Amino acid sequence: MEEVKEIITSFRKKRDWNKYDSEGNLAKSIIIEAAELLEHFQWNDNDFNKKEVSYEIADILIYSLAMCYHMDIDPKELIKEKLEDVAKRYPEVK
Repeated sequence: MEEVKEIITSFRKKRDWNKYDSEGNLAKSIIIEAAELLEHFQWNDNDFNKKEVSYEIADILIYSLAMCYHMDIDPKELIKEKLEDVAKRYPEVK
């Protein structure tokens, strides 16, 4: 995760994009990219370009991680914590 953090933060810093970072702007960007992902499935769930879909997923991940870094949230710990919480509500199927 540290390598991913360095790649994302360095890329954004070199372009001076982090000056636009706020919780609201990053949240809006995540939603915009999620809508772009959804467009690929608007009329047919089975007819999509995997490469284009994967790029939209990458955009969502990049903005989500950028928001974590901006808010000083460790994404790895956040995911572990969230899955532990979900596991309490939805136990394993036996």
